Amino acid sequence: MTRPDRPFLAITLRVAAMVMLSTMFMLIKYAGQRGVSAPEMMFWRQAMSVMILFVWLMATGNMKVLATRRTASHARRAATGTLGLFCNISAAMLLPLAEATTLGFTAPLFAVLITALIVKEKVGIWRWTAVILGFLGVVIIAQPGQAPIPVLGLAAGLGAGVIVAAISFQIRDLTRTDEPIACVFWFAFFGSLMTAILLPLYMTPHTLDVWLLLGGVGLAGTAAQFLITASLRHGQVATVMAMDYTALIWATLYGWLIWDQLPSSTTWLGAPAIIGAGLIIIGREQRLARQISPASAIDEGAIEEAAPRGT
Repeated sequence: MTRPDRPFLAITLRVAAMVMLSTMFMLIKYAGQRGVSAPEMMFWRQAMSVMILFVWLMATGNMKVLATRRTASHARRAATGTLGLFCNISAAMLLPLAEATTLGFTAPLFAVLITALIVKEKVGIWRWTAVILGFLGVVIIAQPGQAPIPVLGLAAGLGAGVIVAAISFQIRDLTRTDEPIACVFWFAFFGSLMTAILLPLYMTPHTLDVWLLLGGVGLAGTAAQFLITASLRHGQVATVMAMDYTALIWATLYGWLIWDQLPSSTTWLGAPAIIGAGLIIIGREQRLARQISPASAIDEGAIEEAAPRGT
């Protein structure tokens, strides 16, 4: 049976997730400056989540929540998520936190493009206008022809936006059948296996303080992933994604307190355009959802209940 949405709880969980996610990227950036490479960071981010969750579930006697009939779906989600993690880590290491965070806000824009170009659904003037406005904001931040931000950092930030758009719907689908903590565990488990292949090439010795940083990355990342997954279990994608913009507050605060960096003037101009575009898209999606007739909603629910649980 489909679980009823709880919007206030979903929004609260998503805001908390953004605090933890911003903290994770702050620690990643700091660890990167201490000599930790992106591939090694990816492995420890995932492996430490596996260890933390396994020990906690064993201690509480809740190992049964990891049971799933959708192993292949979890593996596919992990493959997509690991690529997204690489983009996010690279953006955090190559760019100031505020800029990296702002580029991640392009996810709703790419969701519209995917809807129009791949899913072949009709996209109206409001959403196309939002896409144009959002990418205008990206151009402003990139500063072409002047002193542009690093190209690799820009590519990583935009790549993260593309993948987040896809992952949100994957998670929404998985949490219809599996517990949020199971989704987090299997993502970390399969992700650590995938990234372990690169570990012999990139792993280096570390001091105790760097290991503590890596432990903090794993802890903050695990908490963020759990909160993100839980928010999508209790609310619609369009509703909870609006809260992702609060991450810019924490990224700016960390950048100022730790690196004495404030967003550039172009970021202050471009970020509102990207955020505004995202809010237009989210608002439009919510309005379209409310226009679904009761009969259509019943038919959609019936189809969902009839779908095999292993898909």
